[in-house]
Parts: sequence; C-alpha cells; structure tokens
Amino acid sequence: MEKYETYENYEDLLLNVDNKYPLVPLSDAVVFPGHSLSFSVNDRNVVSALLAVANEDREVFFATFTKANALNGRVEGIVGTVAKIRQIIKNSSGGLNIIAHGRKRMQISGYIEGSPYGKVELCDFSSKDEDPFVLEATKNAIISAYSRVTKYIPKLANKEVDLTDIDSFIGESAGNFYSSTDERYKLLATPSRTEQLNDVLLHIENKCRVLSLQRDIESKVRNSIDKNQREYYLREQIKVLHKELGDDTDEINEYREKLAKKVLPDFAREKAEKELSRLSKMPSSTPESAIARSYLDLILELPWTEEGNADINLNDVRRILDQDHYGLEKVKLRIVEYLAVCSLKKDMKAPVLCFVGPPGVGKTSIVKSIARAIGRQLVTVSLGGVRDEAEIRGHRRTYVGALPGRIISGLRDASVKNPVFLLDEIDKMTSDFRGDPSSALLEVLDVNQNDKFKDHYLEMGFDLSKVMFVTTANSIEAIDSPLLDRMEVIEIGGYTYSEKLAIARKYLLPKQCDANGVKLSSVSLSDEAIIRIIRRYTRESGVRNLERQIGSVIRKIAVKLLDNPRRRKFNVTEKNLFKYLGKEVFSEDVTSDKNEVGVVTGLAWTSYGGATLDVEVSVLPGGKGETRLTGNLGDVMKESALTATSLVRARAEEFGIDPTVFADSDIHVHVPEGATPKDGPSAGITMATAIASALSHKSVRGDVAMTGEITLRGKVLPIGGLKEKSLAALRAGKTSLIVPKENEKDFDEIPAEVKERVTIYPVSTIDEVFGLAFV
Repeated sequence: MEKYETYENYEDLLLNVDNKYPLVPLSDAVVFPGHSLSFSVNDRNVVSALLAVANEDREVFFATFTKANALNGRVEGIVGTVAKIRQIIKNSSGGLNIIAHGRKRMQISGYIEGSPYGKVELCDFSSKDEDPFVLEATKNAIISAYSRVTKYIPKLANKEVDLTDIDSFIGESAGNFYSSTDERYKLLATPSRTEQLNDVLLHIENKCRVLSLQRDIESKVRNSIDKNQREYYLREQIKVLHKELGDDTDEINEYREKLAKKVLPDFAREKAEKELSRLSKMPSSTPESAIARSYLDLILELPWTEEGNADINLNDVRRILDQDHYGLEKVKLRIVEYLAVCSLKKDMKAPVLCFVGPPGVGKTSIVKSIARAIGRQLVTVSLGGVRDEAEIRGHRRTYVGALPGRIISGLRDASVKNPVFLLDEIDKMTSDFRGDPSSALLEVLDVNQNDKFKDHYLEMGFDLSKVMFVTTANSIEAIDSPLLDRMEVIEIGGYTYSEKLAIARKYLLPKQCDANGVKLSSVSLSDEAIIRIIRRYTRESGVRNLERQIGSVIRKIAVKLLDNPRRRKFNVTEKNLFKYLGKEVFSEDVTSDKNEVGVVTGLAWTSYGGATLDVEVSVLPGGKGETRLTGNLGDVMKESALTATSLVRARAEEFGIDPTVFADSDIHVHVPEGATPKDGPSAGITMATAIASALSHKSVRGDVAMTGEITLRGKVLPIGGLKEKSLAALRAGKTSLIVPKENEKDFDEIPAEVKERVTIYPVSTIDEVFGLAFV
C-alpha cells in the first residue's frame, strides 16, 4: 500500500503477506529494544492480527504511527522494533492487553500486503559513529542527573543506573520521563546513541526542575497555612496545580451570571470583573476571599441605574401634608414649591432642605410625609454623636472589618438611586482625631460635585445628584458655616396652645388609643384637660411630651377597662386629671404682675422654644462702684450687662439718677435659675431697664415683657426667635410686649393667638423702652 489517511485504515495494511516480519501498527505506544512494555490494543484489525501471530509464535515488528510520520502516506522509512510477544490477555472492552519485549531497532524498507496481517521487509537502522569520550561524559551526566531526580520519585530511589545496556536504559527512561507518544517515537528514531542519551538527559533535567519547583511550592503552601486546616491545604494544592474546586466554581459562576445581568457603568463593571478574577484564584476560606465577596456584593446591590417613582402629583403632596400635619402652612408651601420645580426641571440640581426647630415640632415626620407623598423610598441616617469621617465616607478595604459609609449603605438598602435621604440631627455631629464628618458631608450635599461622590470602601465615583437630601437640626448655631451654606434653612417654630390642642385632638389621641388597644369611642378627653396637660405637665415647643402624657392617660384607662369590662366610657376632665397623671410637674408659667423696682421680665430663645427671663438688680451702698453679675451668664450676656450699666451711668441725670451713686455703691445684676447657662445679647434692654429702675427707684410695669439688644448710644437692635419669645410672653400672662422696631418684618410669624391677647410695641431707642416700661 502506498498511501493511507487514518489509523482506521489498518485493515489495508494487513493483507496477503506470506513472509518477512508481521507488522503490528500502534498509535499510542512505542516499543523499545531491550525493554518490556505493557500496553492495550482495541482496534479490531490489530487484535485479529495479534491473535494470528500469537498462534504462530513468531516475532513481530511494532511500528508506531504518529501524526508526523503518517502524513507522508508511506510506511517505508518508519522506525520500529522487532519484539517478542510474551503475553496476550483479552480485556473487558473486546481488546487485548499485551506484554512485548523489544529485541532490535529496525527500519521498514518494503511492505507486503497479506491477511490476516501484513508483513514488512526490514533493514538495519543505520547509526552514526560515536565519540567514546563524548559518550562516556554523557553517561556520567545522566548518572548525576538520575541521582538528583530519584530524590523526588520514590519508586526510583532504590534503583541504580545501569548504562551497560543502553537500549534497556533508554526504553525504561522513555516510560519514566517522557509524557507523549511523539516524544518517545522521536527518541526511538534518533540514530545516534549519544544524541539519544542527550535527549534522555534533557528530559531528566526537566523532570528534576518540575519536581523541585513542585516541592518548593508545596513547602511554601504548607508553611503559609495552619497544620490543622486540612481543607485549606487541599485548596492551596489545587491552586498551585491550576485546578478548580467544584463548589467554588458554582459560586464564581453565580457571580458571573449576576454581573452579566446587572446594568453597570463601564468603570464599575471593569472593577467588578477584576475583583471576580482575584476571587476565582483564592481559596474560599481565606479572609481575603470574604472581603472580595463583600465588595462584589456591594457593587451588585448598589442602584447604579435603578430609579424609583419620578412623577410628582402636587395634589397628592398637598393632601398628604395636610393629612399628616396641622398648621405649618409656610413650610408646606415651600415644600410644594420645591417639588413643583423638581417635577418641571428633571435635571435640576435641587438645593438641600434643612428643617430647623425645637424637638417635637414634626421635622422628621414631615420628611416622612414628603417621601410618602411623592412615592419614593425613605432612607434615614441619624448623625447624632457621629464623630468619625469614616461614618460618612466609609473605611478603606485594607482595614479589618471595613465597611462602606452610611451614605452608600443607605442607597444599597433603598435599592434606588433617587430616594428621599434624611440626615437627621445634623447639628449633633462632632469631630476628633478620627476626622471631621461635617467636612465629609460637604461633598455629599454640594449639588455641583456629588455626582461623583467617592466612598473610601467603594473606591469608585457614585452619582448622588438624583438623591433628594433633607436634613434636620434643632439649631443652626452648631452647624459649620460651609455646610450650612449648602443648605436652604426652613424654620419650624413652636406651637401655640390652640395648635397643640388641635394636634392632640386630631392626631395624638387617636394614635395613642390605637397604640394601646383602646377604642377612641371609650375615651372622652376634654379640651380643658388637654390644655391643663400642656400647661402643667409639659413645657416644650413641640408635642412629643404631650403625646407621652396622653399615652399615659390612655394606659390608665386600659387598666380600668380590664378591671371593669362593663364600663364603656371614661371621661377625663380638668378636675380628675391628677388621678391619671399624678401631681403637676410644672407650676403656671406666670411671672409677677405687680409693679416692682429693679425687676424686669425679659425673653429668651432656646432650642426647646421661648422662655421668660426675670432680671433682678440691687444697689449696694458703701461699695466701690463695681458691677457684679451672677446667674451663670455667658460672655456675651456679661458684656451686654456692662453695656447697659455704662449707658445708664452716661445718661444718669437725664434719667433722674444721682451720678454719685455709681462711685460709692455696687450694682448687683442677677438672673435667677443659676444652674441654667444663659447667653446672648437680646436681654440688653431688659438689663438697662432693671438697672435704671433700681437706681431711680421707679417701678416697672408687671404686665410688660421685653427683648432687644442695646448699644452704648441707646439704640435697640433686632433679635431672633420672635415667634417663640412672643409665645413665652403669652404663657407668662403678659399683655404688653416690647420688641425692636427692626423686627416688624417678622410680625407675620407671630401667631394670631398672641396678637389677640398681647399688645406689641416696636421701639428703636432706650427712651421709648423706658417710656413704656416705667409706671
């Protein structure tokens, strides 16, 4: 036969041969002279030929047909081995298991077809002349290399190298150090013994390097892990050998599927794929893999493109705001304006709203109403006591237990990129050696740069421009100026008695009845009783404590309902209120209405609303002309007292005061409730009036309250918190209120209830104050 294409054409090689050596073609085994080889044959034609040869007990010629020598289409020139078959055993697959011993290496010179096997004419395989010195040196090199490789292969450890029979050594080496049939055939077909030994030496050295490297890697792996962590050790071995664990593969594939489905920006996808590649190469039990998983989970859970409801219905907004809150008309109007602009201009960089007011006036609840009105997720982050910058920006992943900041964590929980994000109690943040969270919030709340907010943990820019940030605070005094500049402040003042009564009747009472399992129809709480609770059991600008007291009343009724199930109605009036709430906590906030000398009622603003402030002045004869200030006063208030003293002294004769009294008498100014710190300039006209009254012995009207800053020239300067202060004057029973004339622009903030019962006098000089205050 001249040509063939595949090994399935062996049948064409086994025809009409009646002499020479029977040919047994092999595809995946090479028989070497001087060496016994065990191999399997499954081709049916080769099996038939071998069985026929075995019956004749003849030597055969084994020729290995590789892809290289089969391509030329001829058998002439193929090198093989004349061998004796020592054993033939049939296997379960229908093939044969053969043990053959090679005799001599020969070359095909001709082919004779036959059946059941073909025969080949053979010729001696020509070999080159060998240089004995080179051959001997090669043998010595092999012996040296062999001694090294036996350290890594236990089965060769007790075996000595015998190079007296080079053929046997080469055949044995082919089985130990060669990995492919092509390499073994190339070794068999090499004519020079020296070249054959050099090739064997090369393979021994390569094997030695591989096994040495493997041992080094295994040693490093063992040294890097705990001896008791068997699973970890096995995974490290698999890592070194570049194999995959089945359970890890499932997890990695799950991440890949999620990543393929998730819509991500290009930079985020690139980062996630890089982290996933790192995760696939590390054992699942290492701390680094847990960090990588957490990071991938964060990337996949963040709302990079997901948005909530973007449509805003102003009618729904108005209805829900009115439904949830009583009054606050200006606040509601500003919210409606804000949402209207957001609805018209989709890409608007909306300002950050900051609701400022005393506790319990509804700052947080009105933000919840905004979220409900526009149908968006609400994320609430309380900043009270936060003093670490990492709370806002997150920790870097190099730290143990690192977490993303509260902004990114909140967005992950919301699952949309345009939620209503409430930063509660923003004025309660502090700073220390760990950083200033207020400075970190600058980037968050700056509409010109928060579209690329970078969290330290995430390490990528995230778009916050579509988030509706809203903040709350009790006072803007504690907020850093740069941060305050990025927010639009909306003040929510305290409630009047009538407003609190309406809120209690409409919201608090039904809410507490529902919370305590009492039917609203079983409770009758009179308006007088509610007003009594407001005046004698609470003292606040908001309604939080009022709600607690009403809840206490309802709980007492719940006990009585169980004790007397037949009773269906409980009437709570002003007279029996003490049975439910016990003794009154506060006395009536009414200052003396008598005309007194040296005593004046002032007004103060606190984070809890307005309060009255009595200023008392005594003149102490026989002194040194000193001014004593007591009552836990702050620096600004002390300076205001000294200014008032200097003003009265400079105009003593005008006010009917003997100037000599300032030289031989001390002036003592005291503001009661010394345990309470007090500060601010708004008590200036109050102190000046009290000092002038004490020195001139003129009485001050008891129905007057006043507030205003004073200058050395007697001008009255404007103050803040007019609404809260006017409510305090009303609670104190005052009928006249003296305020700076420049505060007339704020008169529209004063509740109608105050305007009806209190006469307001705007003044611009201390003379006008004295004219109204003195009897």
